[in-house]
Amino acid sequence: MTLQVRVITPDKIVWDDDAQEIILPSTTGQLGVLTNHAPLLTAIDIGVMQVRSGKEWKAIAVMGGFAEVENNEVKVLVNGAQMGDSIDSETARAEFEQAKQRLEKAKESGNRQQQIQASQVFKRTMARFQASGGMVQI
Repeated sequence: MTLQVRVITPDKIVWDDDAQEIILPSTTGQLGVLTNHAPLLTAIDIGVMQVRSGKEWKAIAVMGGFAEVENNEVKVLVNGAQMGDSIDSETARAEFEQAKQRLEKAKESGNRQQQIQASQVFKRTMARFQASGGMVQI
């Protein structure tokens, strides 16, 4: 038996296929889902969702939202998502490094609004870089 997994953004369906297992970046930590999982509704953080289809793991960068698990169906409704294999890892690495520097400058400035904005950009670029296969050192 498998899970029917759908990853849906406001403008497209990023994933709609069967999977044996998924790992979600929930707001309370990593959440694994296998077949016959108990019904669940959880908030999704910005991060990397892992989907095991067959013997292969696929990474999907997700940008926050919600997931519902019920009757071996998983619906992941997020603000944005991108398959990791469609992300250029060098571009993602450069964007991550820029966001990291911006966050450091925002922390030094003491401006709380700039820190919050820089933190969100940092999390998004880190998720894209990790989904592309990059290793993050913080």
